[in-house]
Amino acid sequence: MWGQSIIGFGSYHYKYESGREGDMLLIGFSPRKSATVLYGMIASDDCKALLPNLGKHSTGKGCLYIKNLADVDQQVLRSMAVKSVAAMRTRQSKTA
Repeated sequence: MWGQSIIGFGSYHYKYESGREGDMLLIGFSPRKSATVLYGMIASDDCKALLPNLGKHSTGKGCLYIKNLADVDQQVLRSMAVKSVAAMRTRQSKTA
């Protein structure tokens, strides 16, 4: 659990040039009233390229919003999750 409402998998450490740093989940979700929010799903250009094939969704700064899972292609969603986790792990291994 990340906070009170986010279910997440894995973690990574980040540090901004400003000096601010912390830990964040690799990928996760939060079931909200208006939509299910998916975190870490658009972590790479490969994932962003799959968005037109996903189905009915919207995006925010770094989040993917899905109102109904039946409205999206499950295979595309799965592929995005795998690619996002791989991209974040690659980024982390380069900074370690």
